Amino acid sequence: MVSSAKIKSVDFYRKIPRDLTEASLSGAGLSIIAALSMMFLFGMELHNYLSISTSTAVIVDRSPDEDYLRIDFNMSFPALSCEFASVDVSDVLGTNRLNITKTVRKYSINKHLQTIGSEFDSRPVTHIVKHDDENDEEYGEGSVTLNEHNFDRISHQHSILVVNFYAPWCYWSNRLKPSWEKAAKIIRERHDPEVDGRIIMGKVDCTEEVDLCRSHHIQGYPSIRIFRKGSDLKDEHGHHEHESYYGDRDTDTLVNTMEQLVAPIALESSKLALEDKSGTTAKKRPAPREAGCRIEGFVRVKKVPGNLVISAHSGAHSFDSSLMNMSHVISSFSFGKKITPRVMSDIKRILPYIGVSHDKLTGKSYLTDPDDRANVTVEHYLQVVKTEVMRASHQLVEEYEYTAHSSLIHAYSVPVVKFHYEPSPMQVLITENPKSFSHFITNVCAIIGGVFTVAGILDSILHNTLRMVKKVELGKNF
Repeated sequence: MVSSAKIKSVDFYRKIPRDLTEASLSGAGLSIIAALSMMFLFGMELHNYLSISTSTAVIVDRSPDEDYLRIDFNMSFPALSCEFASVDVSDVLGTNRLNITKTVRKYSINKHLQTIGSEFDSRPVTHIVKHDDENDEEYGEGSVTLNEHNFDRISHQHSILVVNFYAPWCYWSNRLKPSWEKAAKIIRERHDPEVDGRIIMGKVDCTEEVDLCRSHHIQGYPSIRIFRKGSDLKDEHGHHEHESYYGDRDTDTLVNTMEQLVAPIALESSKLALEDKSGTTAKKRPAPREAGCRIEGFVRVKKVPGNLVISAHSGAHSFDSSLMNMSHVISSFSFGKKITPRVMSDIKRILPYIGVSHDKLTGKSYLTDPDDRANVTVEHYLQVVKTEVMRASHQLVEEYEYTAHSSLIHAYSVPVVKFHYEPSPMQVLITENPKSFSHFITNVCAIIGGVFTVAGILDSILHNTLRMVKKVELGKNF
């Protein structure tokens, strides 16, 4: 067996008998300072270990060519009807998509931006509206002229009132006028308003009856509305329940549509015509319940400069640009995939300034005076930068930041709201650098050993200096 004396001979930490050691006041002070220094340096090292370090690089965007950029939005337009509100997309490569409805939803809103009713049916009319051939054939006045004074009275005298809201300067109104008057004469002959009383066709000149047209939310000309007796009741918001007609505008189609409307109503019946049971295929939809519209949804676009345009659009209506007001409030507007609040919170923990410009237009309002007929178009210029964050867990988070500059300009045609977006060819890559626990332990040991060694050196220097001073003093005394 190996003797204990031989084992003790390899001891690196040989002990000095306690009787041979001597405590000093200076040594005690240095020991306290050394202990405090160790604690302070340990705290700093622990904080550094727990903190997140990142590296940032700017590189060329690595997105594949077939990758599309998603744009999410939620905007409220207090003075734009859902009937004609259109979301259009175009870009520098020639892409031009009009009235996107597949991924866009519309809701009528009141002046307080509150949603009224269910989702508005915004499906586009899929065919070209048919009109009678243009000729100089004489036609009489078959429809009754309506105004603010006789509208309610006439609408309550007949089961069905079909009204053409028009403007004399409108091309489409003038195209409709001959067939409308001919159809009205035919319907009047077949269903005498004085005897039958089930249906009558009327017209309203919106340049003369501005308030009447505004109360029915007329923004495009001509607008054909169908009012049913008993259903045109005004609620506390003052809105009317009625339908809009979007079908063909030739005489035969109009006459057939009127006949289909009146067919379910028995002659001299006192029953209110609250619903259409004729099974007609005429293109009718509920009319807008309010003058405003909230538009929400998303579109996918190519990663090239382009435009997202919100406007009043129709292939068979005209608009009075002086009456169009494109005021809007942006509830949200962002690029890329939606990021959950939890993921966004984790990203901001890595870099606090990340996510600040992810939805920069949120809560912004761009309102113009309704009485200001200056044809104001609102343009937003957005420069988009892609940011990729690589987490220590190898989770990749894509986030798009953008700058926004907005301006109000005078439009030469119908005013619009236009978002000019320009994706950057460069992207920012942020990588989270993980910390090594072994490195942390090594640094802690280095702190303890280093402080202990430095304190020992200082104590030895101080002790020897004091001894030397005492020796010098004793030598002088002799």
